[in-house]
Amino acid sequence: MVSASLFLALCFSAAVKAHEHHDELSEENENLPIDTILWLHIFLQAAVWGILFPVGMVLGLSRSRWHVPLQSTGLALTLAGYFLGHAHKGRQFLEGVHGAFAKIIFIPIIAQLVLGIYLKLHIHEQTLRPWAVRLHGVVGKLYPVIGWTQMLFGAITFRGYCRGGHLGQCLAHYIMGSGFIAYGTIMAIMFLVGEAWIRRSGRSPEWWDSWVIMLWGIVNTFTEHRGAHWSVKDMQHTIMGVLWWAGGLLGIFLSRNNQRNVVPSIIIILTGWGMSEHAQALMISTRVHAVFGYTLMLAGVTRIIEICFFVPSYASKSPSEIPSPDDVSDHTLAEGSREESPNAVGAKVAGGRAFRHLPSFLLVAAGLLFMSATDEELDFVHDNEMDHVTYILIMFSLAFIIYTLIVSLIHLYTISGRNASPSSSSSSYVPLSFLGDQTNNIELVRTPTTSVSGPTKWYARAPNDRDRERSRLVSHHTTHVIGDDEDE
Repeated sequence: MVSASLFLALCFSAAVKAHEHHDELSEENENLPIDTILWLHIFLQAAVWGILFPVGMVLGLSRSRWHVPLQSTGLALTLAGYFLGHAHKGRQFLEGVHGAFAKIIFIPIIAQLVLGIYLKLHIHEQTLRPWAVRLHGVVGKLYPVIGWTQMLFGAITFRGYCRGGHLGQCLAHYIMGSGFIAYGTIMAIMFLVGEAWIRRSGRSPEWWDSWVIMLWGIVNTFTEHRGAHWSVKDMQHTIMGVLWWAGGLLGIFLSRNNQRNVVPSIIIILTGWGMSEHAQALMISTRVHAVFGYTLMLAGVTRIIEICFFVPSYASKSPSEIPSPDDVSDHTLAEGSREESPNAVGAKVAGGRAFRHLPSFLLVAAGLLFMSATDEELDFVHDNEMDHVTYILIMFSLAFIIYTLIVSLIHLYTISGRNASPSSSSSSYVPLSFLGDQTNNIELVRTPTTSVSGPTKWYARAPNDRDRERSRLVSHHTTHVIGDDEDE
């Protein structure tokens, strides 16, 4: 199927002629209807790049046998959508980045196919194959970013936005808004399945946050002002860049010795406050910016609560890796010596699991609100007599849908491929809630143990009654062991 898809890609690339775009369009063109072919193109490509390819990427990460069939199907549908996008009639669109990027997308697609075929051959095991595995993984993880970018370009082209003097504002809103959504997604991954990776990295989450904030602030400091005159917004945006690199520098210092700190959260709160105070030409724009700022401030507050009250201990249990008493503060990742009862432990874990989604979701919602707050979009909303309440609730509804997709993909990773149920009675799976730090662990992944018959398979069948009984006995035994340790 992969070979057939590659053949189809080459054939379509040669056979499909470039769709006719225009440098100028008449006013009558704006009243032309969107034909069925173009609607099919929109919904098909959105389904493939927004759902199908991300699901296939997750199945690849969990090494499920369904990864290759799903990605091959996605490629075939992408080619069909590309053809439909060049075959529609009715309303025409100005030449733009969406059409150019559609051609660039085929580079990673073909590269991924070639790498996949090469890896299936199992040759050059000790030389080229390890590098091919890494490259295959990098390209695969770029698929959601590529899909998001192209869908955003499509929406911009559809509405005719971001031309002329509006380009700078579009770049600011769409890049930063997408950055907040990515931040929320990465935070959700860290909270749900990333604890083991954070332990291995030897760095607290705030160390990574602070570096990104500092570098982003340096860029913004020197790119937000143009020309000789300093406007109010120029000054606000520039000083916000200074705030980010200055605060990021402090966050990096406070994150030494694997410690946690609240500096990135404070920067998020101050950024939200600054954005909520931006003066706008339209009242609806002022209110949308205000709600965006409040949402971002709330995300920062909830992150502080997560750090101070629901923090998992990411530090290694090895005594040599635990910071010295002089370096340990209230925000350290090292394990404390205070003993807690089993009931208190259970309540704390339950509270952490319920709370962990709030900072991530609020960042996703804030990102969508900021992306929806450009002058062109809000002019369109104002002209159609929609009030700010309706518009903001629409954005929050989209945030719920996007966050549902995010956590669904994370959950799929925990139950598919090598993370699925045991494939034989000789393999035992220990629930993660009984691994690592027993008081604060919030990771969802089940960790397989290697049996005498070898490692677990990439794809496992559904468990039977004997498997469930074995898992129950292992969990029951581990619970008693933990209880005895706490009593000591």
